[in-house]
Amino acid sequence: MLDATPLLRLYAARRRRVLDGQDAVAAQARTLSNLVARAAGTRFGRAHGFSGIRSAEDFRAGVPVRGYEDLWSGWWQEGFPVHEDVTWPGRMPFFALSSGTTTGRTKYIPVSAEMVASNRRAALDILVHHLACRPGSRVLAGKSFMLGGSTALEPLAPGVRAGDLSGIAAATVPAFARLRTFPPQHLALEADWERKMAALAPASLAQDIRAISGTPTWLLAFFETLAASHPARGERLADFWPNLELIIHGGVAFAPYAARFARLIEGSGVRLQEVYPASEGFFAIQDGPPEAGMRLLVDNGIFYEFVRSGAPGTATPERLGLAEAEIGVDYALVVSTNAGLWAYEVGDLVRLVSRDPPRIVFAGRTAFTLSAFGEHLTGAEIDRAVAEVVGGAGLGLVEVSAGARHRAAGAAFDHHLFVIELVEGAPPPERARALRDALDAALARANADYASHREAGQLAAPELICAPRGTFESWMRARGKLGGQNKPPRVIGEDALLASLERAAEAGTRVRAGR
Repeated sequence: MLDATPLLRLYAARRRRVLDGQDAVAAQARTLSNLVARAAGTRFGRAHGFSGIRSAEDFRAGVPVRGYEDLWSGWWQEGFPVHEDVTWPGRMPFFALSSGTTTGRTKYIPVSAEMVASNRRAALDILVHHLACRPGSRVLAGKSFMLGGSTALEPLAPGVRAGDLSGIAAATVPAFARLRTFPPQHLALEADWERKMAALAPASLAQDIRAISGTPTWLLAFFETLAASHPARGERLADFWPNLELIIHGGVAFAPYAARFARLIEGSGVRLQEVYPASEGFFAIQDGPPEAGMRLLVDNGIFYEFVRSGAPGTATPERLGLAEAEIGVDYALVVSTNAGLWAYEVGDLVRLVSRDPPRIVFAGRTAFTLSAFGEHLTGAEIDRAVAEVVGGAGLGLVEVSAGARHRAAGAAFDHHLFVIELVEGAPPPERARALRDALDAALARANADYASHREAGQLAAPELICAPRGTFESWMRARGKLGGQNKPPRVIGEDALLASLERAAEAGTRVRAGR
């Protein structure tokens, strides 16, 4: 295959000059102005006085923060699936199916032609930053492997289709790029995740894979399938794809899986690159070392606002732009996009870690807060504590979910239930108890509210179930959520959903809650 990396270098050099001289605040002001002007004639734009908006202050005064349900019931549900000049001009050609990770309810997120183009530019920016970090890269000398759900799209109406975001990307990829992507269409369309992985493993070995992208959990599951099919090779990725140089990961916090990835890329020159894509848009890309965070895409059709954690549900939360947001503070991310999302609460918490250029880290989901008893444990704190405990014990994490158990619901005392699946499977009881005690201590170090509740006797040490190997995969399969962009919820707020996971893990090692 002809190496297209030299052509990429020409584009990357121009793009880097733009990025190096970029004024992020000014770029965001232009983005908002362009978005509002473009949508002024839509039903939403007329109802919210877009023609009179001249600044971010005007926009905030006229357009309240809304979540998906508000936009769905107020603007998108009527006439669905045909959206013609509703919140964005023209007919909306695509809807990305996004499964809520707390309730599982499917959302239909509009994806305009302009958003498709924005996502394509973001994909190029990934490679621009990769070349800056690895000047000798030949990433386009081979193929890029996109590990996602089925790329099949369902026709909803003339000119309107819905499906996984990876399917929308596959349907709109330029013809010249199709020869450089893997898997081929017949495998990409496969809806059964297990059959798909079994077929992809041998097929990928016949390809010169230079980059692979996906959600960390499903990437690891695929790598295990690959290793199991060739046990003599071990598990190092260099023994399967010797020219692999880039793993692009996103969708969940990476810390709990970092140790496993480090083992997989040992002895290779593979670079790990975190990205922040969502059904609502592509927000940020790692442009340096992991500790530096991910650089916000400020000139790509998305306007960002930041609301202090805990405030999004209030009637008029204070909304800050890049110029006002503080470094080191957790904010709920609010976006307005060229797909007709306006002051839309994404449901994620982010933390600004630098201002010039603006970089963020993912700090968890707004819904992923374990605070049934006033302990205010965030998803990020849970991730860090679990990663510390599992890594410190020399073990590998597959997945973890947590929820609350109330005394009123039949428990002996208020406590948390953690279900953890380890690479090594369920450990013996004494080791499971040591893990539980270490997790309890790590959570107390991470969160003062948790520590005070434990010290005051208002909260018991957590209950821990170390699940048998394959538990989360079986549970997700039973719920029809196996593979693709589906992710096990880090925090489960529904008692019935938590109980179903507990039943799935009942053959594991259980450490009961205790004082």
